[in-house]
Amino acid sequence: MSDKLNPFAIAQAQLDKAAEILQLDPAMHAFLREPMREFHFTIPVRMDDGSTRVFKGFRVQYNDARGPAKGGIRFHWEETVDTVRALAAWMTWKTAVVDIPLGGGKGGVICDPRTLSPGELERLSRGYMRAIARFVGLTKDVPAPDVYTHPQIMAWMMDEYEVLTGKHEPGVITGKPLELGGSAGRGDATARGGIYVVREAAKTLGIDLEGKTAVIQGYGNAGSFAHRLAQDILGLKVIAVSDSKGGIVNTNGLDPDAVAAYKRETRSVVGFPDADTVTNEELLELETTVLFPAALENVITEANADRIKARIVAELANGPTTPAADDILYANGVYVLPDFLCNAGGVTVSYFEMVQNAYQYYWPEEMVHQRLDQKMTTAYHAVHHMAENKKVNNRVAAYLVAVDRVARAVRLRGWV
Repeated sequence: MSDKLNPFAIAQAQLDKAAEILQLDPAMHAFLREPMREFHFTIPVRMDDGSTRVFKGFRVQYNDARGPAKGGIRFHWEETVDTVRALAAWMTWKTAVVDIPLGGGKGGVICDPRTLSPGELERLSRGYMRAIARFVGLTKDVPAPDVYTHPQIMAWMMDEYEVLTGKHEPGVITGKPLELGGSAGRGDATARGGIYVVREAAKTLGIDLEGKTAVIQGYGNAGSFAHRLAQDILGLKVIAVSDSKGGIVNTNGLDPDAVAAYKRETRSVVGFPDADTVTNEELLELETTVLFPAALENVITEANADRIKARIVAELANGPTTPAADDILYANGVYVLPDFLCNAGGVTVSYFEMVQNAYQYYWPEEMVHQRLDQKMTTAYHAVHHMAENKKVNNRVAAYLVAVDRVARAVRLRGWV
């Protein structure tokens, strides 16, 4: 993987820019450029046919100056430790930019969960928790779901932790099923938080979103919820969506219920009736008011940034835009809502879940939505104010807000 597209090299380059503007002490800068600790381990899993496969796993605790590390676990066939490091760094800045008392972490396993039976998936999930159990907990590091993991996997991991420790501690994992201490409002939290940020950005830009268009690349959890919420909350007409197999477009708009039902049935949006086919690459370049990259990293690069026609790019995915592309988009007047601001709704409601677990009292969904709205709105305006004040793009501004908060915590602790 070249440094140009290595996600951790990108995360470090983004930090370097912020450190220069903040005039960070060289030692502080060096400290914040690297994870505080990381774990590599192997997970032997007995397969259904009686054989044993050995999977490679990671957990990175990037920084915990502001509170316990927090971050998801990804099961992906192309997982790399550099991806996990980058995501852990972005989680550090994400929790800081929305001002919740947590640090940043991330985990991953190199596997293809689509090829595993439910029994194999459970044994892999429990094996992952056995590998990290000594290093996680409500006051140390709290994992959550991410790419190709879900509430059932979190339930297995939580149960394994409780078996190993002999105590009830539901807050060790977030994104759990409601029956096991999950939070109301967690399912659509990533998308909902992004929708609140888009709403505030539109006010800043003087755009009335009612009847305007949106395009969504990636139709997993965040993308599919964004489809419904963009329509219901913002009045946007979603004209194109895609998944890993390709995309569909209909300029009259796509119905979220119909597309979601079709994907459940066929496992892809491709072939949806009354829509034309579009590639993922073509979808990014469609004329639209709002573009939601909601898939994987590095999809907007210097090769295609000049052809992005969206007025607002709302990053629900992690790391979808490279630094070179950022500069092009900014020069072209595209208003980018950076990932660790735009998709911070998920970790914010995960924090709410930890709080509810800690005192065993659970909030109604309306209260979760209200508190999420308050957090995301406050975070957006802090970033917008910084961007205006420093005359920088929103990503740099978000870094300035977040890195300053983390650096202050590190300094107050006397670490650097």
